Amino acid sequence: MNIQVSPTVTNGSHGSVSGGDNYLIELLQQCQKGVEISHNVVETLHVTSLQEIRDRASSIIRQSTLPTTKIEEWRFTDLSALKQFNFQVAAPTGLPAALVTPLTFSEAANSRLVFINGVYTPEHSAIGDLPKGVVVSNLSGLPAEYRDRLDNYLAKSEGREEIFTALNTAGIMDVAVVWIPKNVVVETPIHLLFIANSFRTPTIQQLRCLVVAETGSSVTLVEDYLNQFNIEDPEEGEAEVGETVYFTNAVTEIWLGENAQVRHTRVERESVEAFHIGKTAITQARDSRYTCNAITLGAKLSRHNLEIFQTGEQTETNLNGLTMIAGQQTADTHSAIALNYPYSMSRQLHKCIVADKAHTVFNGRVFVAKAAQLTDAGQLNRNLLLSPKARVDTKPQLEIIADNVKCSHGATVSQLEDDEIFYLQSRGINAADAQNLLVNAFAAEIINQLPIPSLQQTLLKAVTREATTLNLAD
Repeated sequence: MNIQVSPTVTNGSHGSVSGGDNYLIELLQQCQKGVEISHNVVETLHVTSLQEIRDRASSIIRQSTLPTTKIEEWRFTDLSALKQFNFQVAAPTGLPAALVTPLTFSEAANSRLVFINGVYTPEHSAIGDLPKGVVVSNLSGLPAEYRDRLDNYLAKSEGREEIFTALNTAGIMDVAVVWIPKNVVVETPIHLLFIANSFRTPTIQQLRCLVVAETGSSVTLVEDYLNQFNIEDPEEGEAEVGETVYFTNAVTEIWLGENAQVRHTRVERESVEAFHIGKTAITQARDSRYTCNAITLGAKLSRHNLEIFQTGEQTETNLNGLTMIAGQQTADTHSAIALNYPYSMSRQLHKCIVADKAHTVFNGRVFVAKAAQLTDAGQLNRNLLLSPKARVDTKPQLEIIADNVKCSHGATVSQLEDDEIFYLQSRGINAADAQNLLVNAFAAEIINQLPIPSLQQTLLKAVTREATTLNLAD
């Protein structure tokens, strides 16, 4: 068992600048091939700065190196395994409806976009039952009146200097766009489903989302990353297990206008052989309310960077996270909340369930500027270790310049309590079921906050299934 708790604040870089990194440049070249493939789709938009955005990001990549554990921001997450593979850009592919439909949920039956290997698939998408003026589209389907406005938001808040964000931006092929007009309330949840198909060689898919919630609007959004298992091989006529190596590099930008509300659920359930690096950048205007429920279950190595930028007072931010991993998985969550205006509230609860030789990392930073008086900020990371060999590195951080605030942060690391297991056994429940009940209860505190009942049930079943397979004695 390895535990680190440190409250100190550091300013580590997300990468280093040098004469360049051959591996990164090779990745860049592959991503640029993807741009060439999608050229006719994207360039028809006449988005004036799109190529300039790509060129600027490409320049960053050419001058940078892959982050190592010598860099503070990556101290506990080793990316060297990534360099063992020569990733090729994922090829467009299709899936029969019988395989895609079970991955959707009924509440968004007529409000979903589906991408397979990063390519928009209209045959599996369904857009209807949405209020007038609401746009849910890929780039090529974006109405003309929104195309020029795209320049005001795309690649404007995502932390463009970060290595993997720059890589994504340099290779923008398509974008899932959700645009909610002023004072429009969308009751139906919107599902953005990204499916990684089975690959015969290591591949990279770069995925991009842009959400704009204008003044007074409201929307519920699900961002869903998964691998399609048991793909039927059309040549051999038999199922092929989809546990293949691939790399998902995803960036999401969400803009909230004044008094807007976004309820955002992000689910990562990739293949256990996959690499997943995601960035979520949120910009909140005055009186806006943002909630994120982030669920991490898959990937051999995953990293989610979540950043909140406040541009007005009286904002409300709620970040709920659940990570459940086993085997030799690594899951890293980095969050940063910048509170620069007064009268705002933020709450963060991130929970980790770690079994076998798995390793979780939590680094949560809350910065309260001098102008952010009467801020109320709370942060807590709770960890449940199910094996003596499981590892947790946790680092909650507060940096407070203001002098009239209410702020707290902390972290806990625990194991299943013998007294709790004994109590359940005394009620006729065997030891294995008692352990599973306790694990499920720990996870349910986060999952039950999801605003979509059918997705709640799907994820609770996944947690139960995973808990049942764990050997808690190891």
